[in-house]
Amino acid sequence: MISSRFALPAIIVLIIALVPTVIHSYLGLTKHDDRLVASINTVLNNFSSIPSTRNPGWGEETFDSFDWIERIYRDEHGHAVRLFVGRSYDHKRLYHHPELALSYARDLGHQKLVHLPSDPTIAINVLQNPTRPGLAAYALVVDDEFIENPIVHQLQDSLHLLIGARKSMTLFYVADDLTPTNTPFEQTPAASLLISAIKDFLAK
Repeated sequence: MISSRFALPAIIVLIIALVPTVIHSYLGLTKHDDRLVASINTVLNNFSSIPSTRNPGWGEETFDSFDWIERIYRDEHGHAVRLFVGRSYDHKRLYHHPELALSYARDLGHQKLVHLPSDPTIAINVLQNPTRPGLAAYALVVDDEFIENPIVHQLQDSLHLLIGARKSMTLFYVADDLTPTNTPFEQTPAASLLISAIKDFLAK
């Protein structure tokens, strides 16, 4: 039995604990920016595109994504780069090894974080096997801010995540099966397409 002198503090603690539950489970509050990934141009610089053959529900099932596209872009030389852009309020579904779903069964080697000289504010995770051609690269964006370490970001933003409306994370992912291993990432068609897609989306 709880002493009456602890009743008020206990009630306050319970109310505070219920706030996140009410906000996220009952009210479902989310922050919208009115952007749609489908607004990314089908022609970017010297790339033109066609849709991929994913099933319509694949993005929602795989990443809990409420808004996503996947396209195959080709440059004037016929070099193909696959672009996936997806948005979700469940950040972990996007940032936790997206390559396992988007580059299934490919041995991509170790991941490294790079900042392109042309725009150091953009943080890009690059995966490339040093013994095989091809690569994958992705960037994560929340509130127009590039996220270098999503786990640290969530810890820093934990108070807002508890009591505020949920914000979406956007994953920009490119995959290229042909780029030689000795090509610097910033000189690859994948880097060119990724940067173009990011800038086109954020400019909306």
